[in-house]
Amino acid sequence: MDAFKGFQKSLTSLGGQITPFASRTFQYTKEQLGQAEDKTELPPDYIDLEKRVDALKAAHQKMLAVTSQYSNEAYDYPPNIKETFQDLGRTVSEKVALLSNATSPAEAQAALTAPPSAKPQPKTFHHAMARASLASSQTLHQQHTGAGEDPLATALEKYALAMERVGEARLAQDAQVQSRFLAGWNTTLNTNILFATRARKAVEKARLTLDAVKARVKGTTWKLGGAGGASPRAAEPHDEHELSPEAQEEIEKAEDEFVTQTEEAVGVMKNVLDTPEPLRNLAELVAAQMEFHKKAHDILSELAPIIDGLQVEQEASRASAYALH
Repeated sequence: MDAFKGFQKSLTSLGGQITPFASRTFQYTKEQLGQAEDKTELPPDYIDLEKRVDALKAAHQKMLAVTSQYSNEAYDYPPNIKETFQDLGRTVSEKVALLSNATSPAEAQAALTAPPSAKPQPKTFHHAMARASLASSQTLHQQHTGAGEDPLATALEKYALAMERVGEARLAQDAQVQSRFLAGWNTTLNTNILFATRARKAVEKARLTLDAVKARVKGTTWKLGGAGGASPRAAEPHDEHELSPEAQEEIEKAEDEFVTQTEEAVGVMKNVLDTPEPLRNLAELVAAQMEFHKKAHDILSELAPIIDGLQVEQEASRASAYALH
């Protein structure tokens, strides 16, 4: 028994000599093993703030996991198509302009395969639709032998031009989302919420330091099981009134640091939760999407009556042909 008490005293003495980091680690290990006598409780309001910050962090991570696709130009590009370097060499608008000056099938083919004038064309769904429509239009034009133009070929060419405009509007939307939403939400996650996380770690550090000091000066540094499966034992804790002035001062200093860090963390977390920036960024996301869909609607609204007109003309021409027979 005397040997055991001597070991206890040596642990207590060791607790006063080890570094603050080791002391906190020692205290944390005791808590994880259920060996800590007392653990300083955090205020309920503080815990509520932590939960709200965690929820805000989870919301940012979840949204960014999806909306980060706006930084990937080809997020809607069809995976099953194979476009060549020539396909991507010029814009549809450029090819249509070149085709309008072609006077023979050979010149038309040359216009379709003209050397690139700039960087490769975007790999988006709408741009791919535009290129496929123009290529289909030219295939029909080249095999058309009747009078006038093939109405479907004409419609496909106009559809190609419209789809390219929609694709450009989509790229403009993506640029706005990147600068007005993604940048802001990434800043909130990687800066503001990160500051809150660091402040919370400082609180936990101060709490562990406080509890380690209390345990050491009261002689409850560690609990060891007795021989033969006896219940855990420890040196009898000193009554708080018996603590020396130095020990009292050490505890009060640790308590002051804990209170200071807690108050600072509360301020940081409230600032993160109260900032209107995330909601402002979300409004910008909606505005960018709305602008894109409005442009797409306007472009297709211009195209629809033209396609309808070509269809009506084809139906009338077909009816006239049947009437002659």
